Amino acid sequence: MGGGAHLLEIDELSDPRLADYSHLTDVALRKARSSEHGVYLAESALVLERAVRAGHVPRSVLALGGSVDDAVAALGDHAASTPIFVGPGELLAELTGYILHRGIVAAMNRPALATVDDLLADARLVVVLENVADPTNVGAIFRSVAAIGADAVLVTPRCSDPFYRRAIRVSMGTVLQVPWTRTGDWSELGPTLQGAGFHIAALALSPDAVSLREFQARDARPDRLALVLGAEGDGLTPEALAAADTVVSIPMAHGIDSLNVAAASAVALWALSG
Repeated sequence: MGGGAHLLEIDELSDPRLADYSHLTDVALRKARSSEHGVYLAESALVLERAVRAGHVPRSVLALGGSVDDAVAALGDHAASTPIFVGPGELLAELTGYILHRGIVAAMNRPALATVDDLLADARLVVVLENVADPTNVGAIFRSVAAIGADAVLVTPRCSDPFYRRAIRVSMGTVLQVPWTRTGDWSELGPTLQGAGFHIAALALSPDAVSLREFQARDARPDRLALVLGAEGDGLTPEALAAADTVVSIPMAHGIDSLNVAAASAVALWALSG
């Protein structure tokens, strides 16, 4: 089991090398001073493999006995140099504060984020998440972006962090594959998108909105498109709507006024990515 790997048996929880897993919140991990850009947690062998493939550097791994070989395989060239802590499930649950249902959780160094200009340079379709506070929705949107197709995601200052544990888990690790970065507010972001030649399409319920069908069917569809999605409940801010070139809505039936933002992202991306 784990031949050639750096396996360390856990029999007590005071080892300082376990600090990354010790009931720390996502915010505390993001601000961790032990890593230049902070730390995030990757759960499951699939997510760990995607993180390593994306070039992210592992700090250590917690693995239940039956998952050690999966962890070694996911680590690839990092397996020999990355501490893999193994031990009873109850002890690891006490350490982390949750049960490792998928058998593996890895502490990863957060990479430096790209600049907005770098992400826009070769992009044709980008998604802007404005103030989407629920990490479940953020993760689900990233999964749609990866599966259906968009070149990058831009997240505004008040948007939930895509590297939060729940967002990564819900996204099936696609937040580690899809290029994304933080933006400034609309006074900065709007001119940046427009200066790069992007048509800004805001998905919102508005009296002047055009239907997604109509927008998708236009003869002269924009060559570069930024699709803007807002928070559940509040929707897009007035600043986002003011920056938009077009406000777009998804036609509803049976008296339903709107979809969950993650579902709306999938519908809109499917319509606009072709």
